[in-house]
Amino acid sequence: MAEQKYVSLQQDSGKVKGNVEISHQVIEILLGIATNQVDGVYEMRGTLSNRIDSLFGIINHGKGVDVVFDDDKISANVFVYLEYGVSIPKVSLEIQKSAIEQLEFMTDLALKEINVHVVGLIAKKESGEVERVTTDKKE
Repeated sequence: MAEQKYVSLQQDSGKVKGNVEISHQVIEILLGIATNQVDGVYEMRGTLSNRIDSLFGIINHGKGVDVVFDDDKISANVFVYLEYGVSIPKVSLEIQKSAIEQLEFMTDLALKEINVHVVGLIAKKESGEVERVTTDKKE
């Protein structure tokens, strides 16, 4: 089993004693939810395991997010499928803004950088079916 890693938050209050630690997985989940809430994002890239889990109602909000922690600086890569017809630069910028705002609001942590990787587009057909157009080798 992999070692659980945490980010420690600095507490400036002299009245409160103790630690606040946030799991790296919580940071991934937070960024995944912030990304999914942006209009134009269809879904995050997942793995076969994520797809099987979703059949059983298990949702992994951290899928499609890779976070790197380096000397108290956080860098993130998000891998998304966008809806066909949206402006890729505009949606990508909104993803970056949303992720930065939510991370700072919820944790007081700042992102050094966030890279958005558009791995495919989803086109909805008139019949209600969806067509996945991707070059992603992980799907």
